[in-house]
Amino acid sequence: MIRKLIQALLIGNIWLGGMMPEKEMPSKDPAVDYLVLVNRTHKLPDGWEEQIELVEAENIYGETFLLEKETFEHFVELRQAVLEKGLDIELESTYRTVEEQQTIWDEWTELLGKDYVEAYVAVPGYSEHHTGLAIDVCLDIDGQRFNMNDQLLTMTEQFEIMNEELAENGFILRFPKEKEEITGYHYEPWHIRYVGKEAAIEMDKQDLTLEEYLDEVEERD
Repeated sequence: MIRKLIQALLIGNIWLGGMMPEKEMPSKDPAVDYLVLVNRTHKLPDGWEEQIELVEAENIYGETFLLEKETFEHFVELRQAVLEKGLDIELESTYRTVEEQQTIWDEWTELLGKDYVEAYVAVPGYSEHHTGLAIDVCLDIDGQRFNMNDQLLTMTEQFEIMNEELAENGFILRFPKEKEEITGYHYEPWHIRYVGKEAAIEMDKQDLTLEEYLDEVEERD
């Protein structure tokens, strides 16, 4: 009964515990660089965590997450657009401190081995999740949660639905196929990144990664 009530609220565009932030963090500098580059060779800028404004949100599983404020607002819009097409994307992983990333690195290394971790997990201090602008999503299909990487890698049709709505809501697929040498990571259909609508649309039109887009902007300037 509780599950059905939650689903009914979702259909009515009320994201229980998430449509509105549970709690806003203290206000930060509004001049957030939504094109900040954090990857295997670019570390999180000094002072970044003191600049961003984080808000708390819940997914339908009752789990609480922190996201940068504007990123959260646009994710709500993205999620609703995808939901209207019959697919439910949920928050699975968002903002992480450097310490939390270190814990993940250590635990996954022990569980899955060094080679896997180096392919899929960022070195602490070099993860986009430190920015508050990156989101790993899971899928909820007929009440079943899909959040394991090997599951999600097979769900091509479902992620195509999400990808069609990304740019209009300011997001990009951060680690697309056949761009591994540029991004430094294997294809991750679950990892999206907020960059703002204008930049996202331009990247989508030209099939550019964030690295390629920033290089192009630098060349124009």
